[in-house]
Amino acid sequence: MGPYTHSAKLTVPTCGSTERADLIKLPTIAQVPEDSTRPLNPRQPVVPRPGRHRRPMTAPKTQKDKASKTKRVLLTVLTVVVVLGILTTAAYFIKQLIDSKYFFCKRSVKFIPIDKACDGNNDCVGGEDEITCVSSFTVNTTFPVRLTLAQHVLQVYSPGSGWRSVCGDEWTEQHTQTACKQLGYTYKPRSTSVPVDKLIPSMKTGPFTAVRPGTTTTPIHQATIDRSVCRSGSVVSLSCSDCGQVGLQDRIVGGTDALIENWPWQVSLQQGGNHVCGGSLVSPRWVATAAHCFTGSKKELSRWRVVSGRTYMGTLGGSYVDRIILNGDYDPARNDYDIALMRLSSPISVGVNRRPVCLPPKAFGLAAEATMVVTGWGYLEENGKVSPSLQKAIIPLIDQTTCSSPTVYGSAITPRMICAGYLEGKVDACQGDSGGPLVYFTSSKWHLVGVVSWGVGCARERRPGVYCNVEEMLNWIHTVVEKNP
Repeated sequence: MGPYTHSAKLTVPTCGSTERADLIKLPTIAQVPEDSTRPLNPRQPVVPRPGRHRRPMTAPKTQKDKASKTKRVLLTVLTVVVVLGILTTAAYFIKQLIDSKYFFCKRSVKFIPIDKACDGNNDCVGGEDEITCVSSFTVNTTFPVRLTLAQHVLQVYSPGSGWRSVCGDEWTEQHTQTACKQLGYTYKPRSTSVPVDKLIPSMKTGPFTAVRPGTTTTPIHQATIDRSVCRSGSVVSLSCSDCGQVGLQDRIVGGTDALIENWPWQVSLQQGGNHVCGGSLVSPRWVATAAHCFTGSKKELSRWRVVSGRTYMGTLGGSYVDRIILNGDYDPARNDYDIALMRLSSPISVGVNRRPVCLPPKAFGLAAEATMVVTGWGYLEENGKVSPSLQKAIIPLIDQTTCSSPTVYGSAITPRMICAGYLEGKVDACQGDSGGPLVYFTSSKWHLVGVVSWGVGCARERRPGVYCNVEEMLNWIHTVVEKNP
């Protein structure tokens, strides 16, 4: 069927009709246009022109979609951080494990058992396993400057004249600076005068010496001239640093918890993340400890860390060490001369939690039963375990005669040792406290009088703690520090 169209139809009357044909009036028939497919209102043809492509239409993002995407990003970041943390921690512990068992030879790129490092044999190319090792030093000279008595009187030494007290005659602030620099740790040094008649009887009559004019920068022992009397009537007393000072005054077996702010010289000597011994800062770069801490496989320097400024035992961080020097007279069989010095690769920053303790003057004059304090993280009981928190114990000095009696330690006690504690036991240092400080308070400062050395058991009756006598080691300490600037 074709398309629907409009048409006109003409009706013509038939014969016999009463109507006359001529009377019929036919209307004029209008011409109807033929059907067409053309629109009545044609549009102008659109000529396509090059232009920008339209972006496809997308549904607008909802807040829920945005939150979901943010959550996915955060989850991804968190996962990466956790994985990196796990890998870093694993790498740290793997390195600690390897370092505890092996020494790495860098030049020959190989590992050797740690026991072969520092054993006197070159197991690495170039002997690098024998280079960074514990050394020893025997002093055969007299360090020419010292402080003596509780008044810290300055004395100088010469082979011909021996020890002489320095008069206050012609003494200047620059002389104070020079003398204190020779003695080690120096911070805001100052000098005072002590009347000669206030000295002990054996020192009231000399011998004396005094500085020569124009010798302010000359080493003090080379800048003096002998005197029969001090014209000023006084001698020089020095205070060279802020050592032994703490902001507050406030378990070793039978001890109590302590805060590092009150004992800021206390440090932990560690290997492989494990606490091995205690020690004491005697300057920002030097630590005093016990020689017996470096026996066996503990002679390689790179394995040691000195952790300072902490009340609670920690393993992260710590200072590297570039020198460990044992007293050359150390006798392992008798624990005699049981002292060592460790030099840090860089000085610590002195502050509330880190501060050197004072070395004692010569002839400190400690009386029997003088009250002292020992600190450390050692065992809380014999055959126990290390304390996680710093401990302190207040103990009295035991006189040499009592400690060397046959019922205590007898001939095992030498002049390089002192004893402290209670003959009935109960309070004592123990394993892990070795090398730590025994300190005494006087003249507003704490002084290092002993280094934890040995004992029979811990806190046993008539078996008190034995300490290396620091006063007897002063000459060795000052000489080592001077020779290793």
